Order: sequence, then structure tokens, then C-alpha cells
Amino acid sequence: MQPCSQFAQHDPPAARLTEKQIGVVRGVIPAALLSVVGLCGVSLLLPTTVLPADEPGARLAWALQWALLPMLTLVVAVGRVANHRFYTPEDIDGAGLTDGTPQARLRRAILQNTLEQTVLAVAAYALWAVVMPHGWLRSIIVAALLFVAGRLLFTRGYVRGAPGRALGFGLTAYPTFGMLATLAVVLSLRLLDWLIRQ
Repeated sequence: MQPCSQFAQHDPPAARLTEKQIGVVRGVIPAALLSVVGLCGVSLLLPTTVLPADEPGARLAWALQWALLPMLTLVVAVGRVANHRFYTPEDIDGAGLTDGTPQARLRRAILQNTLEQTVLAVAAYALWAVVMPHGWLRSIIVAALLFVAGRLLFTRGYVRGAPGRALGFGLTAYPTFGMLATLAVVLSLRLLDWLIRQ
């Protein structure tokens, strides 16, 4: 009979992070901290005079004005791809007809990521404007500014791989993710309160 110790499961050795993973962590931690401080602290320092009237139409219109900043980064990303294709014979026919040079593929990857982030950000700003208390609308300003800074850093650092784009990605995405997570909690609490009152 075999001793019980032979049947005991051994924990796998602790996985060690690769150098690239460590580089990503070093980039996303400051991005997360800046996002939290920006949305929850810096935004509250802005005067309430910057805010629109406290009614749904004015709130939404105001949020959409700030959504212009993420949309402009998308315009720039589209322009960079189009400009490269125009001046590069190998890429001028577009992705549907060519495999694309490394530079074209890189710019398309940045464009795709920017499109995804812009869609999420614009939706988050609109929802935030409608759902959150009036004073919290100031967070949209900070989120939009962080988005632009994040896109610049993401684009500039992309050629350095995951560590090079981590800070930029974080500054772009974390404010949006934080806003959407907060909205989910607030709306869940409102639903729970409504159910209790029934």
C-alpha cells in the first residue's frame, strides 16, 4: 500500500513574470493611479461653473462635447493610415488587396485599438452624464484629457512592444473602465433599492 503522501497534490512552482510582463506592470500601475486620482480627486477641484444645467438634455450635450477629444484621436489614427497608404506603393491598394508592409500593419493595429477605445469612451461619457450626480460630471473632462494623453503615449510606445504601450493603454482605458464599473455599481444599487421598495 502506498503512503498517503504520494497522493498529495503538489502546488505548481510559482509562475515568474517575464521581463515584458514586468514592463507592462510598471506601465499600468502609474496609469491606474493617475486615473483614480484624476477621476476622484483632480476633477473635484474644477469649479462647478464649468458644468451644464442640471437637466438630462444639457448633461448629455455637454458630455458629447467632451467626447470630441477621443473622436479626434480616432481621426488622427485614420489619417495616419491613409497618409501612409497614399505614399507607399505596396500599401496604396489597402488591406483588402495587399498583405501590408510592417508599417501599415502597425498603424492599422493602432487605429483598431483607438477605434475600440473611442467607442467605449463615448458611451461611458454619455451614460455618466445621465446617471451620475451633477458634480461628478467634472470627471468627464479629466477622462477625456487622459484619453488624449494615453493615445499619444500608446502610439509613440507601440514599436517598443507591450511594455512600451502599457502606460498609454492604461491612461486611455482605465478611466473608461472605471467609469463603466462605477455606473454598473450605481445602477445595480438603484435597482436593488427599487426592488426593496416594491
